[in-house]
Amino acid sequence: MTISLTKPRGRCARFQESGLAAAGPIVSASGAFCGEHVEERNLGRSGLAVSLVGLGCNNFAGRIDFDATRRVVHKALDLGITHFDNADTYGERGGAEEYLGKILGDRRKDIVLATKFGRPMDTSGRMQGASRRYIIDAAEASLRRLKTDYIDLYWQHIADKLTPIDETLRAFDDLVRQGKVRYIACSTLTSWQVVEAEWTSKTRNLEHFIACQERYSLLEREYEANMAAMVEAYGLGLIPFSPLANGLLTGKYRRNQKLPEGARLTVTQRMADRYLTERNWALVERLADFCAARGRSMLELAMSWLASRPGVASIIAGATGPEQLAENVHAVEWALTSEDLAEIDRLTAS
Repeated sequence: MTISLTKPRGRCARFQESGLAAAGPIVSASGAFCGEHVEERNLGRSGLAVSLVGLGCNNFAGRIDFDATRRVVHKALDLGITHFDNADTYGERGGAEEYLGKILGDRRKDIVLATKFGRPMDTSGRMQGASRRYIIDAAEASLRRLKTDYIDLYWQHIADKLTPIDETLRAFDDLVRQGKVRYIACSTLTSWQVVEAEWTSKTRNLEHFIACQERYSLLEREYEANMAAMVEAYGLGLIPFSPLANGLLTGKYRRNQKLPEGARLTVTQRMADRYLTERNWALVERLADFCAARGRSMLELAMSWLASRPGVASIIAGATGPEQLAENVHAVEWALTSEDLAEIDRLTAS
C-alpha cells in the first residue's frame, strides 16, 4: 500500500502564542517540520491530510488543568501540529472537549478536530453505544462542548454488540449529509467488524470508515497479525494510540529502580500491571542497547519506527507540557534503514 504524503503547505513562517511572527522558521536537522508545518500524510485513501505527529487530548481536564492545557494547545499550534484527537469521555466526561473548545477560538479552522463517542458517559449505562439515538445526541453534545459547527473526524470509540452496523452507519451518514461531520472512522473494532462495516457502506451507499485507531507500539504488535492485512486491503488509514506504551518506551523507566515521580505508570496501578512485566523490561533493555549503539533515544526509536510502518498517517501521543510536544515532533526524524528494521524485528520477536 502506498502512503500518500503531502508537501508542507503555505510559507515557512509561524506565529507564537502572542500572535507575533517568530524571528525565523524552526527547521529540524532532517526537515521534518519547517516553520508552522509538520509533515502531513493523507488518512488512507481519503483526501484528509493530518500531521504525522498528532496531539492526544486525553490528559486535558484530568492530569493537567486549564492553564496547562492552554500551554500545550498553543505549543502544538506553534509547532504546526494539526491533528487533535479528543473524545467525549476524556477529562471526566466532556472536560477535555470543553477545554479545547474554549482555547481554540479562531484557530479552530487550522486543525483537524477529531473526537469520539461510544464509551459510557454516565453510570446508568444509558449514555453509551452506537445506536442512532445515542450517536445523534452524542454528536450534538460534542459540538456544543467544542464550540464548533462541525467535527472533522468522528470516531466510533468501541464496538457496540447490541446495535446493527447499518443503524450506526446510517446515523453517521446523516451527520455527514447535515454538514456536522466531515469523515468517519472506527477504533478498536475487530477485523471482521470493520469488514462488515465496509461491506454495509458499499452495498447500501452509506458513508464509510476511512481509518482505524489501534493500540500499536514496539511492545504491542498484535495489530500486525490481527488487523494489518485488512487495513491495507481496504485502503484505510492507521492511527496508532499508546505509541510509547504509556511511557515505558520513553527511556525514563529502569528495571529495579524507583519509578519517575508522577508518571503514568507510577500513579496508575492497572497500567503498571499491564506494562511493567518481565517480558517488557527485557524488550526495553534490548531496544535501549540498540539506540545507544546508534546515538539515538528510545523516544526517537518508538516514534520513528511507527512512522515507518505501512498505513500510518498520524501518531497520537498525549502531553502534559509543551516541551513534550517539541520532543515528539523531532522524534519522527530518524530514517530507519531496512537493516535497522530487520534488527528491530529480531529484538522484539516473542
